[in-house]
This record gives sequence, C-alpha cells and structure tokens, in this order.
Amino acid sequence: MFTKVLIAEDIDFNDIAVKQVLQELNVPEIIYTKYCDDALLKIRGAALENNPYQLLITDLSFKPDHRENNLKSGEELIAAVRELFPEIKIIAFSIEDKSYRIKSLFDNFNINGFVMKGRNSIPELKKAVQNAFDTDEKYLSQELNYIFRDKTTNEIDNYDIQLIKYLSIGVSQDNMEAKFKEVGITPNSKSSIEKRINKLKIYFKANNPTHLVAIAKDLGLV
Repeated sequence: MFTKVLIAEDIDFNDIAVKQVLQELNVPEIIYTKYCDDALLKIRGAALENNPYQLLITDLSFKPDHRENNLKSGEELIAAVRELFPEIKIIAFSIEDKSYRIKSLFDNFNINGFVMKGRNSIPELKKAVQNAFDTDEKYLSQELNYIFRDKTTNEIDNYDIQLIKYLSIGVSQDNMEAKFKEVGITPNSKSSIEKRINKLKIYFKANNPTHLVAIAKDLGLV
C-alpha cells in the first residue's frame, strides 16, 4: 500500500472521511492541506527531500477566501502536478457530475481515478485507492460509468470547447478569427470557425450561438 499520501481538500469533514479511508488501508503518512498552492509546495518539498508523495487525493472546487492563490482549483493543481511529477498517482474526489469535465481529467491529465462524493463515497474511495496502488487501470465511481459511453463527450474535442468558451465570454463569431490567432489556436480561418460553429449548432440542435452556449453550459461542457 502507499506509504505517503497528500490530501488537498478545504472542507474539514471531507478531510476526516478521506483520512479514515487511508487509515483503514494502513497508510502510515497522511498529510492534508486546504490550499492548492500549499499542496504543490508540499509535493515539491517532499521530492527535494527524496521522500516523495506517492498519491494525491484532491477535490476540484476550492472556495476562495482572504488568501490570494495562484492555483485556484483542483484541476489547476492536477495539471501542475502532472507536468512536474508525472509518476504521482492522482485521484479526484468531488461532487462534480459534468461528463465532459470528468472525462477531460482522464484524457488531459491521466488521473488514476475519480470518486464522486455522496452516499457511497467512502467505500468507492477505498476501492479507488486500492486500485491505484495495485494496477494502472483507471477507476471511476460506479454511477458515472456511463461517461465513457456518452456520445457527446466522445465526439466533442478540445477545439470545440475552446470555441464555445470564447462565445460564452462574449467573443463574437466575427471576432473569433482574430482571437484564435492571438492565442495560437488552429485552424483559425473565418471559414473554418464558421463551419465548426455550424457543425456544433446542428449537433446540439441549437438555433444560434447564444443557444449553443446555453446548451453547452447545461451539459457541463463549459
């Protein structure tokens, strides 16, 4: 079993629940923090001391408070950890139930498991930790298994998501070409963008870009 695990969670009650699971699995060293910045610092420090963390269990949502943080979400923490320490096993433990957001954690950051907080979260988390230790197979809470069979999450790619995100913050279709060129997203020609928006409108049965954004938000794509 893992010998050193870090918990990143800003709710005390959830800290206790996760710690209980790890104690039942006989993990000897369990450290927790309420801030993503602190979590990354602890992981960096442990690596420098040649006593690295083997597993990170993190929430996705962290409520802002008086303290200014560079990493404001579990997703940002996961991205930073994956870039610097790809060998660490990572389990997300969250109330999140949006298909695309969960699938993107597996696809983009290669997380080892996702456990949804709820009635069965303690036994599910226990299974996820054991699974991460024993195998390289991904673990997903049982009630979320449909995600990898979901046609929408499989057919919509990151380009589509970026396009919808910019529409959602007020970048017009006419100005999208300039915006994509500015941030280095390709293809970025006007015709390519128009074709993709039309494809998305047909796919989601949206009447216009505003309707498309509303549907995407309902599905948790943005």
